[in-house]
Amino acid sequence: MSGKWTDTHSEELKKGITIRLGYADSIFYYCKKCKKYTVKDKCDCKEKTELKRKVSFVDAPGHESLMATMLAGAMIMDGAILLVSAAETCPQPQTREHLMALEIIGVKNLVVVQNKIDLVTEEEAIENYKQIQAFLKGTTYKKAPIIPISARSGANIDVLIEAIEKAIPPPKRDPKAKPMMLVARSFDVNKPGTKIKSIIGGILGGAIKQGVLKTGEEVEIKPGRMIEEKNKKVWYPLTAKITGLQTGGQTVDQATPGGSIGVLTSLDPAVVKSDSLAGSVIGHPGTLPEILYNIILETNLLDRVVGLKEELKVKPITKKEILMLNVNSAATVGVVTDLKKDTITCILKKPICAEKGDRVTISRRVGTVFRLIGYGVLK
Repeated sequence: MSGKWTDTHSEELKKGITIRLGYADSIFYYCKKCKKYTVKDKCDCKEKTELKRKVSFVDAPGHESLMATMLAGAMIMDGAILLVSAAETCPQPQTREHLMALEIIGVKNLVVVQNKIDLVTEEEAIENYKQIQAFLKGTTYKKAPIIPISARSGANIDVLIEAIEKAIPPPKRDPKAKPMMLVARSFDVNKPGTKIKSIIGGILGGAIKQGVLKTGEEVEIKPGRMIEEKNKKVWYPLTAKITGLQTGGQTVDQATPGGSIGVLTSLDPAVVKSDSLAGSVIGHPGTLPEILYNIILETNLLDRVVGLKEELKVKPITKKEILMLNVNSAATVGVVTDLKKDTITCILKKPICAEKGDRVTISRRVGTVFRLIGYGVLK
């Protein structure tokens, strides 16, 4: 749908899997003559198509060891596309875990894509389709559309776009709300040897949760930059000027919620490299939530651990247990210091910037991998 290969990191290309969040933008068009959707401004029938909307995709990893990255990507989106292979039995352990994660973080709009139908017989494709239906039956996504496609040949892409248009409508936004952007990526685009006059400031990528950001205004970034003081790690908020905004491959003067956004800043590129500011929050100075080094969560645990082939009951959280916690686009590790009925207190290895009432996903180490065991609400 976008024509872009989002795996750009060297390890991704070598291993053939998504490791970091990938971004791609697309435009949906509609041909009134053929009554079908396309990503081209001219239909195959040569008629000019009508622009429907611009969309942004975040490509999240499916591998079990990269669940934190998947959660960070899902937290910033309005809907999800669950990709299932027609050539494999459904559900795979990771498919089950990802669907549960979408339910927990509150993603309501879902389209299921049954890909690789060109690799199986018609009977096998139908059997796999029934497996997907049975899998969705006991979830909140039992009415989600299931679209069989072949990404390689482009078969049924028009039907998939139509399903996305119907199942994932643009949500209502409040442009007057205080701006808040969730940062999922941060990077330095300057090549070695770039002359000082040509250096571009650090770039922050993610999605605007609410409000409007404008070129030229000053913003605050929390938790910000980590500095070691007296053998202790401390985070300080950063302030920077927005020098440019990019979305959908275009430069804009202001950006609103909806779609991924790239914010060009006056920050020293060394501060943002290698996703060092991923998980941060951007807003007008003085309007963002506090930096939290300790949190109290009202917990809701699952009955069973998802993502495993065998069934494993979720045991109660214990004191001194190490948990992986995800909130907004941030991933951190928390050590449990206090326990009460359905409430835990954690000291965070890396602080977060979040508000009371925000939902935090909780994962525990099972074997060598962190597995989703429930969620908590920030108190």
